[in-house]
Amino acid sequence: MERIINTKEQFEKLFSNQMSDNEARQLLVELYKKGESGEDIAAAASVMREHSVKLPISNDMRDKAIDVVGTGGDKSGSFNISSTVSLLLASLGCVVAKHGNRSITSNSGSADLLEALGVNLSLSVENQIKMLEEVDFAFIFAMNHHPAMKHIMPIRRSIEHRTIFNLLGPLTNPSGAKKYLLGVFSPDYIVRVAEALMALDVRRAYVVSSDDGMDEISLATTTQYVYIENGIITEGVIDPQEWRFKLAGKGAILGGDAIDNAKITHAIFENKATDPQRDIVILNAGFALFADGRARDIQEAFEIVRAGLESGMAKVHLDKIVKTSQKMA
Repeated sequence: MERIINTKEQFEKLFSNQMSDNEARQLLVELYKKGESGEDIAAAASVMREHSVKLPISNDMRDKAIDVVGTGGDKSGSFNISSTVSLLLASLGCVVAKHGNRSITSNSGSADLLEALGVNLSLSVENQIKMLEEVDFAFIFAMNHHPAMKHIMPIRRSIEHRTIFNLLGPLTNPSGAKKYLLGVFSPDYIVRVAEALMALDVRRAYVVSSDDGMDEISLATTTQYVYIENGIITEGVIDPQEWRFKLAGKGAILGGDAIDNAKITHAIFENKATDPQRDIVILNAGFALFADGRARDIQEAFEIVRAGLESGMAKVHLDKIVKTSQKMA
């Protein structure tokens, strides 16, 4: 318990700008060297949440909200899979509170993709809530909700290796969403991140990391997962072939810049994409839909997702999201 309190105290000082740069750097390096525990991650995330500009949604909406997000850092070069899945889920009636930022480790972050699709990113907190109410989707732009990061980012960038902040982004959604499909850059951290999610009162979640280094469920190989439901953790392996998906290498899901990736998202929603592009979205969306509680089992989740895509519903809903966000400009 002393370590949790100490981590929380240290991060409170860091976020309150009461640490020198050297002290902050030392804290982050020491945590990295010892290996951040689930308790450390939860303590740091709770402080970061406290210092965020929150999205004050109702308890009912918070219980319904899901985020599909990854830590990044996998250097896979894929298109924006999580963001495409998020938009697809919203078309299926899920309440998607998508927390994200511009690109840090890739050519196109979630903010870059959504902007290329035409979504207005400059929405007030009140209008973000209206988006959730009207179209079941809101983009929570991290740079507008975590002001303390302005003085922390230069310190973080001065450290050559990754830090705990590579794990914190997905855990600090200002909406307090209770459900997740969360991708992690290494299987070594999926249990620790799952423990942190439970400490942060997340009710249902898949935490995943593929055996070929993706922070998504991979179409090329197996993916390690931890599933959380009502305080119980189960671990396992997802094999795409078991669910009748044809394996495809990373080269089949490569993306480019935001414009290129927006074209891929449109192609998927218009049923014009390649099979691997479409399949990796269905694969991830199926597990996310199950985590959301909208399917009895994974197989039914895949059926719902496929039917939604084939119907053209996803394209129609994306247009609605774009138009609604632009009206709020």
